[in-house]
Amino acid sequence: MTSEAVETGYLMPAEYVQRPALMERKWGQADALAYTRWLAANHYENFHVVSVLLPRHLHQDFYNVYAFCRWADDLGDEIGDKAESLRLLAWWRGELEAMYEGRTQHPVFAALEGTAKQYELEPALFRAMIRAFEQDQVVSRYETWEKLFCYCRNSANPVGRLVLRLCGYRDPERDRMSDATCTALQLANFWQDVAVDLEKDRIYLPLEVLRKHGCTEADVMARRFTPGFREAMREAVGVARELFERGLPLVGTVDKRLALDLDLFSRGGMRVLEKIERQDYNVLERRPAIGKTERAALLVRSLVRVAFSRAA
Repeated sequence: MTSEAVETGYLMPAEYVQRPALMERKWGQADALAYTRWLAANHYENFHVVSVLLPRHLHQDFYNVYAFCRWADDLGDEIGDKAESLRLLAWWRGELEAMYEGRTQHPVFAALEGTAKQYELEPALFRAMIRAFEQDQVVSRYETWEKLFCYCRNSANPVGRLVLRLCGYRDPERDRMSDATCTALQLANFWQDVAVDLEKDRIYLPLEVLRKHGCTEADVMARRFTPGFREAMREAVGVARELFERGLPLVGTVDKRLALDLDLFSRGGMRVLEKIERQDYNVLERRPAIGKTERAALLVRSLVRVAFSRAA
């Protein structure tokens, strides 16, 4: 951490909250907008928040929404103390409510306020994500599919709806297809990262599914790749794929720039599922990943697919 970063306040969330002076500082809009741009470009996750195909006038709004999500996620996962994470997430909710009441102070909310007003972003979407990160502090197992889907409704689905709002869409049918896509992406990420989540003592595979196939929680925690685990993963991959297929028609109902991004994300998630199948569902020993060449191929196929569907 450089002295310039401390002086400007350009810090990652876990570092930022440790500095009382920054927590009390009130940010002007120009500085706040610069902060969310910096956060999107510099976070360790190296996430490409803005597609090169996204209209330039939407870039800053996407940075602002991303900054909210990034902060909420880091307050849940990067603090290292569950009780402190819960306290900070409660504070974050308070800052959100203050923004909707016109009392912004934190840079993320000073930046997000204009975006929320312009696009009429529902506070319920932001509140849902905070609930999901709070749930991560107290729940590490899911008994049924419905309980896992309930978590995804808070953690993943609001992100898709916010993207639709920023791009000018707010109708039940598109929301429904977006929810299917976002839940599918969340599940694909869970199945890809089973071994990673075990290090955090988290199992997202529903326990009823494990039991149905003769696999125990102890087997999973010990990373024993049993026939039962294989069948449980086979079912889990099938559920995710069905959700992707349910959400894919959304691509044909939106602007071609957004359509390409949606197609690419969906096909990427489906490719992860294919790679899990190709390694015989053994995600306990090796994490399936998509290489650069595969990502390029996915992009080309999505370009062709979207172009031809529009022509048709």
